Amino acid sequence: MITATDLRAGMTFVQDGKLIRVLEASHHKPGKGNTVMRMKLRDVRTGATYDTTFRPDEKFERAYIETKTVQYLYSMDGTSYFMDLETYEQYEIPNELIEYELKFLLENMQVKIQFFGTEVIGVELPGSVVLTVTETQPSIKGATVTGSGKPATMETGLVVNVPDFIEVGEALEINTSEGTYQRRAQK
Repeated sequence: MITATDLRAGMTFVQDGKLIRVLEASHHKPGKGNTVMRMKLRDVRTGATYDTTFRPDEKFERAYIETKTVQYLYSMDGTSYFMDLETYEQYEIPNELIEYELKFLLENMQVKIQFFGTEVIGVELPGSVVLTVTETQPSIKGATVTGSGKPATMETGLVVNVPDFIEVGEALEINTSEGTYQRRAQK
């Protein structure tokens, strides 16, 4: 069991049979009254997010999440397919559960999938990925890094704001937690 004050972003717990992941957690002491824990939570199975508060002494069953390194194969008919590189066992995840993560996945990329018991519940992305620009406005002569930037569509369909000097065909390093441009990829 874990108390509400011990919950942090990224932790997962079980509440009323639902698997819940903490997105944000903060202590809040109103002017009068008792301290409460403000939480932004996501139901792992449905993807629904909501805000709520808990008393600091409320207890929850901690969910133990295991991960396994797999290879992303492809996505078809609303399902994404992954393969364990040691056992060649394949796992299927409905696309609506990993809608955000799919924006960063390329075929044959290695990622970690998360398990709660035997149930596959999601994909854990690396901190950054290298994606190629497939569409953007032409670069502006004399553009600097401090410009306001322009939108660029990556090979996965992700749209990222990039500096004005970036051109189609360039490989860029993209931060997966924020979906933002970091730098040109090293060759």
